[in-house]
Amino acid sequence: MQRKSLVNAECPVARGLERVGEWWSILIMRDALQGLRRFDEFSQSLDIAPNMLTRRLNTLVEGGLLERRRYSERPPRFEYVPTPAGEDFRIVIMAFVGWGNRHFAPEGESLQMVDAATARPVAVAVVDVAQGAIVPMEQCRVRAGPAASEGMLERLALIHTKRSEIDPSSCTA
Repeated sequence: MQRKSLVNAECPVARGLERVGEWWSILIMRDALQGLRRFDEFSQSLDIAPNMLTRRLNTLVEGGLLERRRYSERPPRFEYVPTPAGEDFRIVIMAFVGWGNRHFAPEGESLQMVDAATARPVAVAVVDVAQGAIVPMEQCRVRAGPAASEGMLERLALIHTKRSEIDPSSCTA
């Protein structure tokens, strides 16, 4: 059975998952964003089968998250460098770190998010674009954007209806 493609889905979550929705891909991006670049570095860090690593790297290149650059002519060797879209994936990785630490690390944090300049711990935050103020995550919701189709509007209306049935005070989109 062939997997359904999400590349043309309207939802940005679905489109993003089409590019990185496999856990090896997310771990490769984690390592690439920490500075690993070469096949052998990824292989050593992840203990992944070479054929799987090749497939995942090719998928990330095709998806526009990594760029393949030659660093050796003989033999031909390549490194994998995050593209601007790959760099933007950093927030997803950082959100995973915070989420994983909060919910799945009873022994304590094996990774911490820190400010690179000060080494002080930081957290992923949502900022009100107009005000510049930090907004608590639990106050955040999604809403239809200007390009939303009728189908997207219907899906969001269903979610809004279900949310208001559970908690009438949560009726803000």
